[in-house]
Amino acid sequence: MAKNSAHARALSSPRAFHLLMNLYPPLLFTGVRVRHVAEDWSSVRVSHRVRAWNRNVNRSAFGGTLFAMTDPFYAVMAAGQLGGGYRIWNSKGAIEFLAPGYDVVTATMRLTPDEAAAIRARVDDTGRSVTTHVTEIRAADGTAIARATQDLHVRRLS
Repeated sequence: MAKNSAHARALSSPRAFHLLMNLYPPLLFTGVRVRHVAEDWSSVRVSHRVRAWNRNVNRSAFGGTLFAMTDPFYAVMAAGQLGGGYRIWNSKGAIEFLAPGYDVVTATMRLTPDEAAAIRARVDDTGRSVTTHVTEIRAADGTAIARATQDLHVRRLS
């Protein structure tokens, strides 16, 4: 019950989610910071500052951290927009490394209200929805350094 209560508190508002995610140990200890969560749950922006204690042997952003920048956010945006009554999870994820990332890297994930409505309609029609979402992680100069892909699986709770 406590787990569901904590989950409900985290999703009670974008502001609460923003604050709690910045304290979430897997993100906190890797240096990933949530910078913005849209009031309608349609976008999340995160950043990561590459430092001596969180970089790889090539002095660039560690690949696992780059993927962690995108991992939970599509599911959370879907939950925020769809509301209760759904089971939502990432069923598949991949990352393609395009260039080394130094200093500060950022990612913006977007799930538009129209996309959320299409997911809801698909679940209502077929019982489930699987959608693919792609996020580019960018260096401060705008260069794409990685492309993360996630499949978002949504079903109604029975």
